[in-house]
Amino acid sequence: MRGTIRKLIRDKGYGFIASDDGEDIFFHLSALAESQFDSLEEGQAVEYELEGDQSKLRSGQGPRAAKVTLASS
Repeated sequence: MRGTIRKLIRDKGYGFIASDDGEDIFFHLSALAESQFDSLEEGQAVEYELEGDQSKLRSGQGPRAAKVTLASS
Protein backbone atom coordinates (compact mmCIF):
# COMPACT_ATOMS: atom_id res chain seq x y z
CA MET A 1 0.00 0.00 0.00
CA ARG A 2 1.09 3.58 -0.58
CA GLY A 3 0.55 6.82 1.26
CA THR A 4 2.19 10.03 2.49
CA ILE A 5 3.60 10.90 5.90
CA ARG A 6 0.92 13.23 7.28
CA LYS A 7 2.19 13.83 10.80
CA LEU A 8 5.30 12.92 12.81
CA ILE A 9 5.45 13.06 16.59
CA ARG A 10 9.21 12.64 16.97
CA ASP A 11 9.43 12.92 20.76
CA LYS A 12 6.90 10.06 21.12
CA GLY A 13 8.30 7.92 18.26
CA TYR A 14 5.22 7.59 16.08
CA GLY A 15 3.31 9.22 13.27
CA PHE A 16 0.43 8.96 10.83
CA ILE A 17 0.29 8.08 7.16
CA ALA A 18 -2.43 9.48 4.90
CA SER A 19 -3.30 6.50 2.71
CA ASP A 20 -4.04 7.01 -0.96
CA ASP A 21 -7.74 6.49 -0.15
CA GLY A 22 -7.66 9.21 2.55
CA GLU A 23 -7.60 7.02 5.67
CA ASP A 24 -5.20 7.83 8.54
CA ILE A 25 -2.85 4.95 9.35
CA PHE A 26 -0.90 4.94 12.62
CA PHE A 27 2.74 3.80 12.65
CA HIS A 28 5.32 3.39 15.40
CA LEU A 29 9.04 3.77 14.80
CA SER A 30 9.38 0.00 15.29
CA ALA A 31 7.34 -0.43 12.06
CA LEU A 32 10.09 1.09 9.91
CA ALA A 33 11.66 -1.55 7.68
CA GLU A 34 14.58 0.40 6.23
CA SER A 35 14.18 4.08 6.98
CA GLN A 36 15.39 5.80 10.09
CA PHE A 37 12.66 7.70 11.94
CA ASP A 38 14.84 10.81 12.13
CA SER A 39 15.20 10.91 8.34
CA LEU A 40 11.44 10.87 7.67
CA GLU A 41 9.72 14.12 6.78
CA GLU A 42 6.06 15.05 6.56
CA GLY A 43 4.90 14.87 2.95
CA GLN A 44 7.23 11.98 1.97
CA ALA A 45 5.68 9.11 0.03
CA VAL A 46 5.91 5.73 1.74
CA GLU A 47 4.90 2.13 1.17
CA TYR A 48 3.61 -0.07 3.99
CA GLU A 49 1.61 -3.12 4.96
CA LEU A 50 -1.33 -3.19 7.34
CA GLU A 51 -0.56 -5.04 10.55
CA GLY A 52 -2.71 -7.68 12.22
CA ASP A 53 -6.41 -8.37 11.86
CA GLN A 54 -7.91 -4.95 11.20
CA SER A 55 -11.44 -6.17 11.97
CA LYS A 56 -10.49 -6.94 15.60
CA LEU A 57 -9.12 -3.52 16.57
CA ARG A 58 -10.56 -1.87 19.66
CA SER A 59 -13.23 0.73 19.10
CA GLY A 60 -11.66 4.11 18.36
CA GLN A 61 -8.34 2.64 17.27
CA GLY A 62 -7.59 2.78 13.58
CA PRO A 63 -5.33 0.62 11.42
CA ARG A 64 -1.58 0.25 12.07
CA ALA A 65 1.16 0.20 9.46
CA ALA A 66 4.04 -2.28 9.40
CA LYS A 67 7.14 -2.57 7.22
CA VAL A 68 7.10 1.15 6.39
CA THR A 69 9.64 2.13 3.70
CA LEU A 70 10.19 5.19 1.53
CA ALA A 71 8.32 4.76 -1.73
CA SER A 72 10.36 4.06 -4.81
CA SER A 73 10.01 6.62 -7.57
